[in-house]
Amino acid sequence: MRHAHRVEVVRAAEAELMARLPEGTLMRRAATGLAVTCARLLTRRRGRVYGSRVAVLAGSGDNGGDALYAGAELARRGARVTAVLLAPDRAHGGGLAALRAARGRVVVEQEVGLADFSCADLVLDGIVGIGGRGGLRPEAEPYARAARTGVVVAVDVPSGVDADTGEVAGAALRADVTVCFGTYKPGLLIDPGASYAGAVQLVGIGLELPPAGVVALQHADVADLLPVPDGESDKYRRGVVGVAAGSARYPGAALLAVAGALRGGAGAVRYVGTAAEEVVRRFPETLVTEGGPAGAGRVQAWVVGPGGGEGAGRALAEALAADVPVLVDADGLTELARLGPGALAGRTAPTLLTPHTGEAARLLAGAGGDGGTRSEQARPPAAEELAAARLATARRLAAAYRATVLLKGSTTVVADFSDAVRVNPTGTAWLATAGSGDVLAGLAGSLLAAGLSAPDAAAVAAYLHGLAARRTADLPGAPVTASEVAAALPAVWNDVRAAAAPEPRSGRPGGTGR
Repeated sequence: MRHAHRVEVVRAAEAELMARLPEGTLMRRAATGLAVTCARLLTRRRGRVYGSRVAVLAGSGDNGGDALYAGAELARRGARVTAVLLAPDRAHGGGLAALRAARGRVVVEQEVGLADFSCADLVLDGIVGIGGRGGLRPEAEPYARAARTGVVVAVDVPSGVDADTGEVAGAALRADVTVCFGTYKPGLLIDPGASYAGAVQLVGIGLELPPAGVVALQHADVADLLPVPDGESDKYRRGVVGVAAGSARYPGAALLAVAGALRGGAGAVRYVGTAAEEVVRRFPETLVTEGGPAGAGRVQAWVVGPGGGEGAGRALAEALAADVPVLVDADGLTELARLGPGALAGRTAPTLLTPHTGEAARLLAGAGGDGGTRSEQARPPAAEELAAARLATARRLAAAYRATVLLKGSTTVVADFSDAVRVNPTGTAWLATAGSGDVLAGLAGSLLAAGLSAPDAAAVAAYLHGLAARRTADLPGAPVTASEVAAALPAVWNDVRAAAAPEPRSGRPGGTGR
């Protein structure tokens, strides 16, 4: 699992550690780890460090100091290092002295700096550190626009990216690799900042940190959460997920939601809706019930809304009245936005909302814009603004509706009203295709029925969904359909379990079909 901490938490941990260490030790640890990574990149690129051209973009403060010290280490290995000082009167004194002692070159003229930047084999971005806010300052902006031929390595965070949120409020310098110290920063895992970070590498510097507020699951974490039947399992013990989806206008949504649900670990899928005939023809293992959720019989979770059309309101009301987890998607979210957070008041079972940013805008408007007093005239915030602040958007929604929120998009963010956040590292732009959200809803609902908590079900579903799309699209990538994504889910489920599996051992065989 990747753990990401806010800047204030990192600063406190650094201060505590520095109080126990000789002066400068922590910066030297960071610079050494940074230099090792840069040397590896240069060796991969040119076959050696010696003779490589390295440009160090050094701003003021410790971030510039880290870059200067790392540049000094590379210079001692024979690299031709030029430090470009963007704040000459506030450059880090120790780092600058070390670079000069290693025979590094120092320039302050922008024209010279841009020339070195453009022809360098490797550029160290030490302009702004994790405490920076807003875009690049005018003296640094030209570097964000300049052509470059070498690899750009960001020091802790790409300059211009908010380390706490991933927001980019102006010009930012796009990195190929980001070397972060002590812990991941949320802005490296969440778009748009994540798209500026490139490959992220963590260098340990000995920080003692509290539990992280933002995490990203990896294969082993997901494998531990996957529901696996044992010898005593039957279809009812594994959980039954109800799916209320599809309409005369969108019958395919029912098929896709059921396809995802059948591959999510529950023992059975019970469908209610107008597309029953099509669902049974395509998936004969599905249980079909006439009417709405209220008359469907016992289920362990409901999925409501994909392609639901005008019937989504009734289905939502009946599902929410049941004392089981409910996932609300698509047309169900539109109806919930009309009703506001009061529709969920009094529920004791978990509620999982799965909006894209357009639906998130309507939900926030239905909650009074930011979780305050609801107003029928509330103007929906712009979806583009919400997408640019994904972390804040997911948290606002979770707080407003007292629910778990899976905010879909370039980085899928899962938040609940405890303020804990999980971000998904497996997404791909090829998932921007009709019906993929229906598959995701069915998959997550099935995991809910199998017994996972709402945050776990959302995070695991997003992870598998992204892997399935990647597997289908392959490299360098090709268009995929939602049906293909659903079909790939069993294979990626196996991939995840196999990657985390211990050595085989004898055991009791699984049960038969019961």
